[in-house]
Amino acid sequence: MNSILQIGYDLLDRGLVPDFILRGAIRLLLRQRLREINAGSMEANHAAKMKWIEDVRSRGTIADMPEKANEQHYEVSTEFILSTLGPYGKYSACLYPTGRETLAEAEELMLESYCTKAQLRDGLDILDLGCGWGSLSLFLAKKYPNSRITGLSNSSTQKQHIDATAKMRGLNNVEIITADVNTFDFDNSKRFDRILTIEMFEHMKNYQALFKKVSTWLRPKSDKDESLLFIHIFCHRTTPYHFVEDDGWMAKNFFSGGTMPSHDLFLYFQSDLTLVRSWYLPGTHYSRTCEDWLRTQDKNGKKGIKELEKDAIDKGQPAIEGRKAYHRFRVFYMACSELFRMDGGDQWGVGHYLFKAK
Repeated sequence: MNSILQIGYDLLDRGLVPDFILRGAIRLLLRQRLREINAGSMEANHAAKMKWIEDVRSRGTIADMPEKANEQHYEVSTEFILSTLGPYGKYSACLYPTGRETLAEAEELMLESYCTKAQLRDGLDILDLGCGWGSLSLFLAKKYPNSRITGLSNSSTQKQHIDATAKMRGLNNVEIITADVNTFDFDNSKRFDRILTIEMFEHMKNYQALFKKVSTWLRPKSDKDESLLFIHIFCHRTTPYHFVEDDGWMAKNFFSGGTMPSHDLFLYFQSDLTLVRSWYLPGTHYSRTCEDWLRTQDKNGKKGIKELEKDAIDKGQPAIEGRKAYHRFRVFYMACSELFRMDGGDQWGVGHYLFKAK
């Protein structure tokens, strides 16, 4: 069986599996995943969820494999990644209220929705936790020129890109820090009015320790204002689960050490922060995002392959590894699109949460 799987993976790496066959196989695997996470009854499913939560509370680290996240996503060639995204470089779900929006419009609509839900205004100290390639940090720096924007990422190449872009745009209110959330802490003089984190908590494990740490970065509550944490994640409607490296193509190539939260997961981690409200966005928004990324990657295909081949050679690998990476990203975008459109976006989707300091 392993040898058959390896042949299949090799064909994927060479781009030799037609998209329509690949999408059909992905849908079958998604149905299999739903069967695997269903314990058979409400009682059994709830007991499994409580056991899962107890397990992550007992983890020794906040995140298991931060270096894998860099290898698989965040220190892949910046030029390649940006050639697959929209003009804001937003590597997370975008918002399509009518379904007819362009990728650029959908990026901006989602970024604006964060500002509304997180109750942002000019003059605040804002932390973009897990800032990616800077779509939110740069957007906020321009929108709120009197605010001080700090971005935290564990990728040095992301910092280089954001710093260079901020300088080019004349934005002087952005500071990017490269650090591992497992070990990093701000000194006592650095506190924030708002913390926003976009699709970063899916790389975490011990949410009890993570929420406790993040709570200490919020400015203490005053009479005139409350400090707030806004979270955007992708999630399953009911059931959290881990991505284990021997658990298939996705876990091996793109999400080693990752987590699929359930939409209600963070309700169980309110020792240090209090939930104000939550939102659910159907997965169709993320599916449309992924389809737009796939079209953009294909449109820029020759440039993308050339860049990834160069990146592979620069890292001491044969050029063929760059071509493999190119085809893997195509499969990744397709797999994510099919996952989020399953059952009309009601199985997997996007969760938004607003927490306040206690």
